[in-house]
Amino acid sequence: MATINDIAAKLGISKSTVSKGLNNADDVSEETRKKILETAVELGYINKRQQKKSKRLCILIENMDYDTPNQFGHDIVLGFKQMAEPDGWTVDIIPISIDFQKLTPYDIFMMQGGYQAAFILGMSLLDPWMQEFRTSAVPTVLYDNYIKSNPNIASVGCDSQEGFELAVKHLVQLGHKKIGLISGPLDSYILQARYQAYLNTLSKYNLEINDNYIGLGYYVAESTKKYIPRLLDEGVTAILFSHDVRAISAITECRDRGLRIPDDISIIGFDDLPMTTYTVPPLTTIRQDRTALGKCGFYALSCLLNKVTIGSILLRATLIVRGSTGPVPH
Repeated sequence: MATINDIAAKLGISKSTVSKGLNNADDVSEETRKKILETAVELGYINKRQQKKSKRLCILIENMDYDTPNQFGHDIVLGFKQMAEPDGWTVDIIPISIDFQKLTPYDIFMMQGGYQAAFILGMSLLDPWMQEFRTSAVPTVLYDNYIKSNPNIASVGCDSQEGFELAVKHLVQLGHKKIGLISGPLDSYILQARYQAYLNTLSKYNLEINDNYIGLGYYVAESTKKYIPRLLDEGVTAILFSHDVRAISAITECRDRGLRIPDDISIIGFDDLPMTTYTVPPLTTIRQDRTALGKCGFYALSCLLNKVTIGSILLRATLIVRGSTGPVPH
């Protein structure tokens, strides 16, 4: 394990300057502090003195709302804190962006903040830190993302394959044979996983796999306007959605087109957001237990902090049947 002496020797500065830089003393320049932190990360230094002062974790959030109970990230954060705080941890919630990641390497950010581990929500495969996670020595848990071959990184999520199998089984029992998918672009691990789960499930039930039954687009409203009529023209009678927000947008689009749900088309979402019980009709969806996901995030971090190298924890999916699915139209 690297020491302050190793950092000082590599930089050609005194041990006291290194110590001040690592502990954010005011009389060390920002340039020198930056060099000290970069070298500490390079050598694998762990600031045990800082860690002994307090047990500190952070939840880093991008592209996910979490402030109020009706927002997706709220219960995940709540579940994590319900486990971490009684165990003596201080948990900081920090919004991040791609620009922030470009300016600050991940390991340096964690060392500067005195954080011993992190739970990360909302990242896509395009985020700069996703590349850094491949070699990071910081115990880190990713929600709905996965990094291979780094024992310091774990992931938690909901079993997309199980969820889509439950949804398609339900639709098949209702007589549906042409089942479509509308999703965001495949630039995130979880959207790729759900896309593959859709293909795998259609194959399992010997249903037709047709590119014309699939719509991928960035913007929710534009995607539904574009793909709902296209899928209907193809004879699709039921549509799976990668997220509830897209499914709810589809309900609005169908209503505007004079289509009846589920008489003309069946719709299934994914997540079971609180608003899904209030749509007209209420949305059939695949539930993620978000509070349990937060608790699993802390459990996975605890494993990593105790040198138990785990890969993934997947919660069981649950199909919540409501009014947006019905028998295949005749």
